[in-house]
Amino acid sequence: MKKILFLFAVLALISCESIAQKDKASSKKYKVQKTDQEWKEALTPMQYYVLRKAGTERPNTSEFNYLKEKGTFVCAGCETPLYKSERKFNSGTGWPSFDKAIENNIETDVDYKIGYARTELKCNTCGGHLGHRFNDGPRETTGLRDCINGVALKFIPSKI
Repeated sequence: MKKILFLFAVLALISCESIAQKDKASSKKYKVQKTDQEWKEALTPMQYYVLRKAGTERPNTSEFNYLKEKGTFVCAGCETPLYKSERKFNSGTGWPSFDKAIENNIETDVDYKIGYARTELKCNTCGGHLGHRFNDGPRETTGLRDCINGVALKFIPSKI
């Protein structure tokens, strides 16, 4: 009987935390706002799944994994500049990885979707889900690894 009561208590706490997280996320007003239908029309199905539903693309499917060209990676939803190409590195994870974002253009949040806390990364302009931040990046720079879904990005090459 004690195990059943404990299980119900844990489930109640998890559901309260989940509801609080949704309320917090839905209360923020972003500069770029669209209805769900407008996002569906503006994005490809995979972009919509990742950016608006916090999905994850399969590893090793991004065209940006091995891109070496100089330029800027921008949000695929609103074209906010997110990362400079010189901050990109090969993490071996199968997703484009960066050690530093363009200041103030990335928002962090806590994500419990897989049972433990992770740092979720979102576009600070439209709220689109980009990926997650980990502390296993290059030690000689920031030590951070922003693991980004390539489909959440567009690349703007440098003009020089």
